[in-house]
Amino acid sequence: MSGLPVMAIEPLTIRNLSSTPIELKILERFGAPAAADSAVGVSYITKNITSLWRIPNSSSSSAPPTPAQLAEHADVFTHDDVSIRVDAFATIKTDIRPPKVSARETLRLTFENDGERYRLDIPCSTYSSTTLTPLTPNPRFNYTAVYHTQQSHLTLFSSANLQAWMRELKDETPLSALSIPGTHNSPACHRALPSVRCQAVSPQVQLENGVRFFDIRVQPGSPQDTSKDSLVLVHSVFPIALTGSKYFGDLVNRIYDFLDRNPSETVVMSLKREGTGNSTDAQLSRILKTHYAGDTDRWYTAPHIPTLGEARRKIILLRRFGLDESLKQEWNGAGWGINAETWADNTPNGTCPSGDICVQDFYEVLDTENIDKKITYCEDQLDRSAACVCALPTMGAGGPSGRQPIYLNFLSASNFWNVGCWPERIAAKLNPAIVDYLCRKHNSSDQGKKVGDGCTGIVVCDWVGNNGNWDLVRCIVGMNAKLELREKMPLSR
Repeated sequence: MSGLPVMAIEPLTIRNLSSTPIELKILERFGAPAAADSAVGVSYITKNITSLWRIPNSSSSSAPPTPAQLAEHADVFTHDDVSIRVDAFATIKTDIRPPKVSARETLRLTFENDGERYRLDIPCSTYSSTTLTPLTPNPRFNYTAVYHTQQSHLTLFSSANLQAWMRELKDETPLSALSIPGTHNSPACHRALPSVRCQAVSPQVQLENGVRFFDIRVQPGSPQDTSKDSLVLVHSVFPIALTGSKYFGDLVNRIYDFLDRNPSETVVMSLKREGTGNSTDAQLSRILKTHYAGDTDRWYTAPHIPTLGEARRKIILLRRFGLDESLKQEWNGAGWGINAETWADNTPNGTCPSGDICVQDFYEVLDTENIDKKITYCEDQLDRSAACVCALPTMGAGGPSGRQPIYLNFLSASNFWNVGCWPERIAAKLNPAIVDYLCRKHNSSDQGKKVGDGCTGIVVCDWVGNNGNWDLVRCIVGMNAKLELREKMPLSR
């Protein structure tokens, strides 16, 4: 064993991205940490660790034990009282040795906030994220943790109710100041060509789990007769399902139902005309106005970025199509819908002529090597959004001035001719990379970049919720914490 190289293990880093300070109070280690560093007693250590992880009647021998099972079956155990305070939005590098994955150690951390204690075992048992277990009844706080084993990095977020997370923000909050999870080709969740399918779950499930931006592409079914409301959901020139056409009206009704049950929420809908045939943008705009978005109780169609109060329980129209002449006169001649009609194609950093949208939409990933370039562009867009400081009513006359655009950040990309660059394959690499970036580097002064509210803008994803993994959505929503804290501060004079 002496001839094997020894890899340095970084001590545990804790980053607190919640709006309250938290203190680590108890550190418990299950396994055999002291003896595991030497060759002495290896067989004894292995026996203990094996018995710790292979618990009788467990449903899976590879599944990590529950906290109760740890306490019952661990033969080697250490307990240390500590006091490590981590302020809100602060990062602390401790001297705590992280759990050894190779030895299947478990490190149990007990945190305290205002007299209430919360417990976490790392490494986590599912994906990257887990919810801290409250040790007091009726806890006032809720925390979600993301642990990155390779970097020995633990990030704590305030847990959000993903079904209604917008209710924590004030009506005066501009939409452009929010961190919003979105999906690309949102209804493309059906059995389809591999390069066409972009989502693992239905739009309804996406909404219930925090997604608030839908990217929709439609083809008018009867473009010459705008008295008919037929809009077929498509992805480029392809239908989104091999089993038959899916329709825009059904999707809209599901959104209405969700918003009726969750009136604090809003859904931003980016709408674009695609598909085959000879339909025009003008025809699409007339169909949409006549049959759908003419209902001002259900749709927000003003040509400017709304506040949450203006948009709750409504669909916000972000328009990626041209208007019929009649609609150009809406809103006292200012037009209809937030204007995202044009932006530079395949751009890593572009702005719509309206100035309302700053977009990253580099999508031509021709080979797998270009995925790293795409990740860099996504991170750069996150940095641009994070540096913004929203002008809030509580800031008084001394606050920042100027309009904050919506930062639209597409994580999606594909290449029809390369299996390794189909949407699901790219998302499998890109989504975890962005989770890692948000947890360890986003809006961090350690990176030498300007620190602002930490807003992510609208992050448009492929294949979220795959096998129940909502880590990326949770991280994006969690980035609203700093803005929420600022909104609760007293008025500055």
